Amino acid sequence: MAFVLDASITACWAFDDEDHPDASLAFERMRAEDGVVPCLWWFEVRNILIVNERRRRITESDTASFLRNLSLLRIRVDRSPDENAVLRLARTHRLSVYDATYLELAQREGLPLATLDADLRRAALREGVALVSRAAAAPEVSPADPTFPGN
Repeated sequence: MAFVLDASITACWAFDDEDHPDASLAFERMRAEDGVVPCLWWFEVRNILIVNERRRRITESDTASFLRNLSLLRIRVDRSPDENAVLRLARTHRLSVYDATYLELAQREGLPLATLDADLRRAALREGVALVSRAAAAPEVSPADPTFPGN
């Protein structure tokens, strides 16, 4: 089954000093399932990488390598959000429109959501959207795994 992948999970894969069991689980699921993302994900991921280049946390070369590896994953881009639903979710749960876009996509497609954002997780649970979470899942994949996107 596919799932909605947000930028917080993707960013976790990019940095050696970040590790989260839910990010590891999402990566493991990418081996056999599609990650579905709203079109804004492309911009968010690249902005995270550029900001961290400026902070000298990652190099241009590391960014290029990460993006190459990321392009090998099964990621499907959705370009048709329901504007009214996005605005409703943002207002109801006091989310940014960006975060509400991920939640709207998960609802519309009937897919679980992979995110590390606490507010978005709470909103998803209130809306009855399942989360990709290690709490109810199988063994962890480590970022030390040579197939992990940053390696």
